[in-house]
This record gives sequence, C-alpha cells and structure tokens, in this order.
Amino acid sequence: MCGRFNITEMPGLQSLLDTLGMDVPLPSPRYNVAPTEDVLLVHDGQGELARWWLTPSWAKEISTKYSMFNARAESLTQSPAFRGPFKSQRGIVPMSSFIEWRTDEGHKQPWLITNKDSTLAVAALWDVWRGQLAPLLSCTLVTTEAAPEFQPWHSRMPVMLSREECVRWLDHAEEIAPDDPLFRAELKFPLALHPLASSIGNSRNKDAALLEPVGEVVWLESGYGV
Repeated sequence: MCGRFNITEMPGLQSLLDTLGMDVPLPSPRYNVAPTEDVLLVHDGQGELARWWLTPSWAKEISTKYSMFNARAESLTQSPAFRGPFKSQRGIVPMSSFIEWRTDEGHKQPWLITNKDSTLAVAALWDVWRGQLAPLLSCTLVTTEAAPEFQPWHSRMPVMLSREECVRWLDHAEEIAPDDPLFRAELKFPLALHPLASSIGNSRNKDAALLEPVGEVVWLESGYGV
C-alpha cells in the first residue's frame, strides 16, 4: 500500500515531463502528504490538483467509508470504481519518496523509500464527480504485490513506472491488461530506504525535519537491471 508520501526536490521530474512532451509547473515541496489531501496529478498533457481518495463519478456523495486511496492492480477490471478509469482515465502522481511502516520487535518503524533521482512516477487512476457546484477531480494510486527484496517492509508497493512505461500508461489508445508486465512484482530500479522518527506517523506534522534519517540507508538492488 502507499498511505503517505513526500514532494521535495525531484531532479528527474523535468526530464520526465520533457519525455512526455508536457509543460507542467513543478510542484512546491510538501511533506507527509496523506490521503484526502490534494496532490499533483499528471494526465492528458496537463497537471492538476486532485483529491487523493477516489470518488467515482457515479457516487452519491463524497465518502471515506471505503479505502479508495489505493487500487490493487490485480482487481482493476473487477472493481466498478476502477474499471472505467483503468481504460481511459490513467494518470501519474509524481513524488520524491513514500513512507512505509515495518514492525521490528513489536515497534512500528517508519521508513522513507526513494530512488537515486528522488523522482518516482506512480501510476494513478482518476475520475470526476459532479455532485456539487464545482466538479471534484480525485485520484487513487495503483499498487501491486511487493518485489521479493521489498517484502520485509511491506507486502504491497506502489506501481513505480519507468519512463517508457509512463508513455504507455498515459496513452489511452493502448489497452493495458491487469497482468501487464508494468505491474510485475519486481524492482525496476534500485531503491534507497532509511528509518525516520515516529513523529511522521501524525499526518498533521508537515515539517521538512520529518525526513531526516535516524539510521543508516539500506539499498535494495534491482533484480534485473536499471
């Protein structure tokens, strides 16, 4: 799963946007971003703020009754909420890092996860709900089974797209199946992880100091090359 992430300096984001042929303003730094907050969603040649918790277009109301901030890749064609967006409303949420918690000796330890460029392009789905005066654009992050190297930290991980996969994911003329290789449970590039102070567990804490390491960096190497 992915329930918190950060937006700091992302050296690789402008290059990615250039590859996609998009002129999107780079986001301002944000820390400890949590579900229901607005995030930058890149889709259809533009970048917009979207509520991170999908509200389907057919929903009667905005609700957090069901966990709609993540969407499991294995069930994208089965869920009524995700089936339509998976076909033609795919987007990318850029982030510099995300947070996962691992239980060590009875203690839940938060870890920051990123790559060498501090630039992750996470697959997302979006929809527009028109049940109020202003349309609500919202999104969900797609997750997949964790790569073996990542499983000690969590059984799931966000779908982190390579540049080539970003192009495919945003091309709605290309049909993508739930078993497409881009969802594979493998590391597409090395990941760097370091432990954080427990204060990041409070989503109201938004200070940059939250991302300071409290232990050594662990590198997880890709299983099949960068």
